Amino acid sequence: MTPWIIFWFVLSVACDVAGQLCFKIGADRLPQGADFRTTAVAALRCGWVTAGLATYVAEFFIWLRILAEVPLSIAFPIASANFLAIALASAVLLGERVGRRQWLGAFLITCGVIVVAQTA
Repeated sequence: MTPWIIFWFVLSVACDVAGQLCFKIGADRLPQGADFRTTAVAALRCGWVTAGLATYVAEFFIWLRILAEVPLSIAFPIASANFLAIALASAVLLGERVGRRQWLGAFLITCGVIVVAQTA
């Protein structure tokens, strides 16, 4: 795998983490127990949700770049590195509790990512 492809994978995972963090922060600010329409309008007006959507649009184009160079059967498993990155970011940046089983699962996924990446 070339350094550029690795760069695009890292950028893709970073976008996914940033987007998920924006969505979580935005979701926490939405009205609780509201109907769908009220929630949808509030989501569209929330800057955090908008930032999450913008980040995902950027990630879409990054992902297309990756797929132009790497077979999907390799790219998609490598992209699952976001599981570990999101668990880490939610613990560090959002103060969420991540249990031992969650860390173990994220670690096992990361091991799989390493195995798949070495076949590329």
